[in-house]
Amino acid sequence: MSDLEKFRAETREWLAENCPEEMRDGDITAENQCWGGRQWEFQSEAQKRWFDAAVAKGYTVPTWPREYGGAGLKADEAKILAEELGRINARKPLSNFGISMLGPALLAFGTHEQKQMHLTAIARGEIRWCQGYSEPGAGSDLASLKTKCEDKGDHWLINGQKIWTSNADISDWIFCLVRTDFDAPKHKGITFILIDMASEGISVKPIVLISGHSPFCETFLDNVKVPKAYGENNLSVVGEVNRGWDVAKNLLVHERGMLGTMSPLRGATGPENLGGYAAEKIGLDATGRLDDPALRQKIAQAEIDDWAYTLTVERMNDEASNGNGLGAKSSMLKYAASELTKKGSELRMDIEGTKAATIGPDGIEHDSLANTWLYNRAYSILGGTTEVQLNIISKRVLELPDN
Repeated sequence: MSDLEKFRAETREWLAENCPEEMRDGDITAENQCWGGRQWEFQSEAQKRWFDAAVAKGYTVPTWPREYGGAGLKADEAKILAEELGRINARKPLSNFGISMLGPALLAFGTHEQKQMHLTAIARGEIRWCQGYSEPGAGSDLASLKTKCEDKGDHWLINGQKIWTSNADISDWIFCLVRTDFDAPKHKGITFILIDMASEGISVKPIVLISGHSPFCETFLDNVKVPKAYGENNLSVVGEVNRGWDVAKNLLVHERGMLGTMSPLRGATGPENLGGYAAEKIGLDATGRLDDPALRQKIAQAEIDDWAYTLTVERMNDEASNGNGLGAKSSMLKYAASELTKKGSELRMDIEGTKAATIGPDGIEHDSLANTWLYNRAYSILGGTTEVQLNIISKRVLELPDN
């Protein structure tokens, strides 16, 4: 038996012992994931047992170094773990922006002290992070941000506003882009800083969307004092002052890669069950096929697109694990995932027909098809608009000329 075969057998045995049956339903909705943080309350004993087991094993962040709470897995081992988790349809034991975005940026740019404080807390689910990037006047053109950060000797003084800050109202810390030099070219005067959301001067206002609910918030920073360091050699700034755009670009690759590696059409009515779901709602014709040829064709095409996308994700992850990285290719995954996510909700609306055209009298039935369809329009904007992704793909992946 090879080392990898042995690892697979051990992983399968560990999962059989430690992943409760209740956590093997593949449920990946925002409401049912474990997000961690100071305000988090476990939804069941099974969820807590799965979380505790994963933390102890380092499987909340399996590829991170052991000294920062990970399992130190190599790329081929991490792939096997992902396959075994998928085989039993396991939920993620922990999800948050610290894992998918800030963590990789800190691994690339952070000091040992920053990693020791922040990565360990992320891996243990102790801190929930939000992202302070977009501003009212700096969305697609992020580098035009205006949030002001002044050097006051022993601390930074920050004033400004962020928008579309997902889950800012229930997050503990924020990783934030601020402008420290207004005279420098716009990409050169930006700094990447870490701020405790409990700091005096931070206020948050949730944004209600047409769907009746959303995770988005406005975040206001009014004379917020941020210490230069959170202990010896543990600076609040990641990377160099005025060089935060380097960190920001690295993080955006991971954000778009994270958004692009979601399973946009899978779940309770994913490709494996979408045909049966449609047959139940619409019925079958005399030959035993879905009694709506147009919809039947749409479902078949969606399945083909989904499997092509899934194979592309696997191929790109293999390339990234060999040291090539995703780079600009993350925009391809983000664009494809956004389009497939919207297509999936549209298909479900087609299947339900007029029955789906309601969101309830209070407009906040979170699990209604109409709400999901309305909310999923946001995927064309969040994490970088579709137009921006297509520009990146054309220029940096396909290397097409400007004219």
